[in-house]
Amino acid sequence: MSLSLIGESAVVTGGASGNGRAIALALAEHGVDVVVADRREEPREGGTPTHEKIRADTDADAKFIDCDVTEWKDLQRAVAAADALGALGVMVNNAGIIRTGPVSDVDEDDFDAVFDVNVKGVFFGCKAAAQSMRDRGAEGSIINMSSMSGLVGGAANSLYGASKGAVRLFTYALAAELGAHDIRVNAVHPGPVETAMIAEDAPIVGTDYESPYKASIPLQRFGKPEDVANAVLYLASELSSFVTGTSLVLDGGISNTGGVSQVVNTD
Repeated sequence: MSLSLIGESAVVTGGASGNGRAIALALAEHGVDVVVADRREEPREGGTPTHEKIRADTDADAKFIDCDVTEWKDLQRAVAAADALGALGVMVNNAGIIRTGPVSDVDEDDFDAVFDVNVKGVFFGCKAAAQSMRDRGAEGSIINMSSMSGLVGGAANSLYGASKGAVRLFTYALAAELGAHDIRVNAVHPGPVETAMIAEDAPIVGTDYESPYKASIPLQRFGKPEDVANAVLYLASELSSFVTGTSLVLDGGISNTGGVSQVVNTD
């Protein structure tokens, strides 16, 4: 068995930036043609657009699709684009947003925004991918991005945690449903990873919370997007051929130590 995925194609939602960008690049480096499905083409961290970098730096093909994951037709278009590249074999539902704050401060608009992207977007991505894979009678791997917050509760993080918990259980249910079709469905649960999410959207990096947060992590560091990409590579490849309906946790050990609960910003 190997990590070679030559001949496969993949959709990576939210693939322009952060974890999604690292995932798309890693898949391409292992022979996968990639559809980068995102609302933005330019990476938030700067640099060459992901699909252009794949074409320039790897032997894989890549295509950018302007995709709003809350729109069913957009996910259908993304999957069709992957099928045109060589038949969809890997679906990575990575796109997500975060809204934080005490439950008394977040409102219905916050709730709808988080659940529309984080839950409905995963539902649409899974549905479109499953239809394509099942109709072709092909093996496939669907990988849904949950979070450490989908496993343990966190103060001022109720909406995000609830949405990621929904992704986890939705993943397990689909694994039971699609296993007979040789389609595996798994969830990845990152902890704090050095992306714009913890630098800008829910700031930890560069704040007074960075040092105590990092100190609470058993491995004493934040994750990197490449850590997430490596987990996805494993779940996409034949190395995980008997793995479905499970959660792969990438949090440096936080979930089973509880230290982070003492330093989270609840302001």
